[in-house]
Amino acid sequence: MAEQTAEQKNERVSLDHLKPGEKGRIAGMSLASGMERRLQDMGFAPGSLVECAYRSPFGDPTAYFVKGVLIAIRGEEAEKIQIEIGNEMGIL
Repeated sequence: MAEQTAEQKNERVSLDHLKPGEKGRIAGMSLASGMERRLQDMGFAPGSLVECAYRSPFGDPTAYFVKGVLIAIRGEEAEKIQIEIGNEMGIL
């Protein structure tokens, strides 16, 4: 089996690393159970595609599209949500 180049490999980063227009797939969350449940109810579930829509003028919160819904999340929560990005997934 041929080795993948760095461009083909998926990378796991926190949601707050996405810039407007970039996309990723939710891989997991490590939030307080109440906040995690609320976000899951709004579509932030493992495997869901998420797109950074825009950042507020002062940088926090940031708005994300998930399952056709625009949701604003504070940076402190976004850094606890892990996503996968990469060419292999057709995301970059």
